[in-house]
Amino acid sequence: MALKIAMIGAGSIGFTRRLMADLLTVPEFGDTTFAFTDLSQHNLDMVTQLARRDIEANGLPAKIEASTDRRRTIADADYVICMIRQGGLDAFAGDIDIPLKYGVDQCVGDTICAGGIMYAQRGIPALLGFCKDIREVAKPNALFLNYSNPMAMLTWACNKYGGVNTIGLCHGVQGAQWQIASCVEHWAKREGLIAEDVKIHRKEIDFVFAGINHQTWCTKAVWQGIDLIPRLLELFRAHPQYPTTEKVRIDALDRFGYYSTESNGHLSEYLPWYRKRVGEINKWIDLSSWINGETGGYLRVCTEGRNWFETDFPNWMTQEPPKFSPEKRSEEHGSYIIEGLETGRTYRGHFNVVNNNIITNLPNGCIIEVPGYVDRNGINIPVTGDLPLACAATCSASIRVQEMSVEAAVHGNVTLLKQAMLHDPLVGAVCDPEEVWQMTDEMLVAQAEWLPQYEDDIPKAKDRLAAHEANGTRVNLVETRGAARLHTKTVEEMTAEKEKSRANAQAADKGKMTANA
Repeated sequence: MALKIAMIGAGSIGFTRRLMADLLTVPEFGDTTFAFTDLSQHNLDMVTQLARRDIEANGLPAKIEASTDRRRTIADADYVICMIRQGGLDAFAGDIDIPLKYGVDQCVGDTICAGGIMYAQRGIPALLGFCKDIREVAKPNALFLNYSNPMAMLTWACNKYGGVNTIGLCHGVQGAQWQIASCVEHWAKREGLIAEDVKIHRKEIDFVFAGINHQTWCTKAVWQGIDLIPRLLELFRAHPQYPTTEKVRIDALDRFGYYSTESNGHLSEYLPWYRKRVGEINKWIDLSSWINGETGGYLRVCTEGRNWFETDFPNWMTQEPPKFSPEKRSEEHGSYIIEGLETGRTYRGHFNVVNNNIITNLPNGCIIEVPGYVDRNGINIPVTGDLPLACAATCSASIRVQEMSVEAAVHGNVTLLKQAMLHDPLVGAVCDPEEVWQMTDEMLVAQAEWLPQYEDDIPKAKDRLAAHEANGTRVNLVETRGAARLHTKTVEEMTAEKEKSRANAQAADKGKMTANA
């Protein structure tokens, strides 16, 4: 099968090589052409060198075409994979640091909350440009697989305004499944149901997760005929690690009755209850890993990873290349979807798709994350039905923020953007309306180079900020580094732990990176 797979944002350190390796474990895909593109020639060159070395070392006929000409890269592609971070780490820093001055303390800032909303304003115009190229020069009906955040908002815009069938892909559900499997394993050993040396794989449990990206709820979990849902709170509280690292998720499980996919740090910033009082944030988080709630934790590990890669790249080229083998294939959905569509082998995963009476008590047209099946007939999504009411209410609040953010990004509507910020659960719990208005103006001005749709409005935002300063009506800002911010290590500091630093730099899933990595 001589496929062409275009990868946009291929200068990504972790995802590009990981997804390429996954695809090349499929025997039929050995002669695939990977078309890499990125805005940064420097980043593209480094990743291309590594990827070409990996292919050669595995003795495969696959080849790589690399170009900063995106349209050329997409031409005649069968599949297009997106993994960009629009604005890079510079814009990402603004997503975290500017809201922090207004009291909004985020761990990740890439889904909703102030950071995620602005991330969508940067990303949506870019992805709509990708969709235009896909429509015009890719193979007819080429599938767009989106790994970029904010997942739901970007996927929503592409399907509604981009005219391209777009599926959003995330590994959050798999992570939660492994956690539940670990809880069941500890419980089953205590009860004498399995031997001490037995390991329970997540695939041994029959799961259904449903909701929206990063707020997907485990509504079914059955192991050996045992319904685990009524037992989950007990199992999580008895786990040797999770009562320390997953306090927000266990508290939500206690109050909702259902477990949420996303990490402690992620979930804490999507809800209005856990990060609104600075003095209480540390009560709900754990600093053994950034993903458990560290202020700006994702920004820190991404910054450290990029800085280390830039410094350590020559050593990467001398390392033993990875072996492409089925046992090393990751759990990222992308390669399995393409395999299912091309070979007919059935794959079941959880995908981000347009709601069309699938979750019946969430709005049609929004992006939901639900079980799906892939084979040669296509991507098939069964009806999930109603979510439990509390889960649906929480998802609905985020969906309306997403909807306003998408419409603001597409139409360059500053008022709608500010209303999205105002209705965000955490921002609304922390800020009053005038603080929201000024914070949004400040973020617009700071990120102007990545916001072409607001070109006419950004000078007005700058004037408003200047007038507030001159009139003494500017809102009071908070002087803080955040409730739980850790130091971003220099390259010299990372040198003391080279292997951990290299692991961080090449990780596609940075959720596994500890505070000491």
